[in-house]
Amino acid sequence: QVEVVESGGGLVQPGGSLTLSCVASGSIFGINSMGWYRQAPGKQEEMVAIIRPGGSANIRESVKGRFTISEDNAKNTIYLRMTSLKPEDTAVYKCNAVVSTGSGRPYSVFQGQGTQVTVSS
Repeated sequence: QVEVVESGGGLVQPGGSLTLSCVASGSIFGINSMGWYRQAPGKQEEMVAIIRPGGSANIRESVKGRFTISEDNAKNTIYLRMTSLKPEDTAVYKCNAVVSTGSGRPYSVFQGQGTQVTVSS
């Protein structure tokens, strides 16, 4: 019904930058929010940033000032611009889309497969 696909991960040196992209496609009637989550090896998944149509956003405290989330509503796409990357930012970054697939239908969470971000010298 709904597909969520992330891209843009890779290997970067400490202090470097990356921009992740996430596209939601399929039977989308409405989007409540989209966001980025990450999971490092041996750790629980944590919210990084969430954005709602109109631009209101929540950003994890530990990445404020370094990460920026933005949206292109017309393309059902969000971006995560990551700067001043640290080794502790290494994780699989996954995108969530909270989507309704039809009028009167409840919102459901759809998640992508994730993209690996590795910060290492």
